[in-house]
Amino acid sequence: MEKLTITTPSDVLSFIGHTLGFWPQESLVCITMNENSIGATLRIDLPRHPGQELPYARTVAHYLTSDTTATSILFAVYTSETASPGQPKPHAGTIAALTGVLAEQGITIRDGLFVGDETFSPYDGEPGTSLALPVSSTQTSAINAEFIYRGSVVEATDRVTLPTTGQEAAKAAAVEHHIEKIASETTDRALQQGRQLWSNMLDSRAFPSDDDCHALVANLQFPAIRDRLIADIPGVDEPMQHVLFAQTEQAPKWSRIEWAQQLLLHAYTRTSPGHAAPVLTAIGYINWWEGRGSKAHQFLQLALDTDPAYRLARLSDQMIGSGLVAGWNMNKDTAYKTLPFDLP
Repeated sequence: MEKLTITTPSDVLSFIGHTLGFWPQESLVCITMNENSIGATLRIDLPRHPGQELPYARTVAHYLTSDTTATSILFAVYTSETASPGQPKPHAGTIAALTGVLAEQGITIRDGLFVGDETFSPYDGEPGTSLALPVSSTQTSAINAEFIYRGSVVEATDRVTLPTTGQEAAKAAAVEHHIEKIASETTDRALQQGRQLWSNMLDSRAFPSDDDCHALVANLQFPAIRDRLIADIPGVDEPMQHVLFAQTEQAPKWSRIEWAQQLLLHAYTRTSPGHAAPVLTAIGYINWWEGRGSKAHQFLQLALDTDPAYRLARLSDQMIGSGLVAGWNMNKDTAYKTLPFDLP
């Protein structure tokens, strides 16, 4: 795929919005760089209380140094707080602490942006100067146009909104029917049939029938089958535990993973809350693989809303909350990305 070049601050903000899938709020966003090539993108909530600057900076640096090729970063502070002439920018202490912690790791800060509700400007620029540009200018940037051409959309927030579903009793009964059939098979036979069903869906370019959706949801109710089906998503022939924790040598097939997410969301609309937790947990895994930790957390919380005792969702949420980064995102050759980019 032809590389694209980011040339303006508006391009940078467009890239961030489309990479994350939403416009950040009260966030610090960092982009790792290796010379002029873009690496990983990190979004994290800004610290809410004074005195947290150094621990916060160390946490951010821990995430950023997961990209072992990074030599510098770009950052953007998104906040509704306003900057006053002659006064330090909001979160100046945080940026100063981050600068020092990264310098200890041999990483420099290449540039920074201060993004308000209406305008954005260089982070080290003086408030109220002509350097400020309207946030709306990102809509006319070349990078924004390219992303839109490729079908990308920037949502207003990262809040997950699930598709609506109905006829819960009938759907629950249909899934239970398949659960009974699966339970009547030998373990090996049930696993083989579940994997074949899922493989056919992943290889198809059309959404499956309602009956196949019910069968998929039923298979996901069995932990041994569920884990194998999740591990089958990336299309990588390596040990299952390596796939689940995104620590394979081979790069995953990201287009296949994206299609799997669409299939699972489609299947979600064909099931009832009583059977939804495994489906939502699998979607959470996909978002974690893609580096979308906040969305992964939301899907796992939605899974726990339907079944507070669902163990995989709880353990996965604890894993993500501890700061564990999917292994694929530590390598620019395997990390999820929509398009390749360079800076001039």
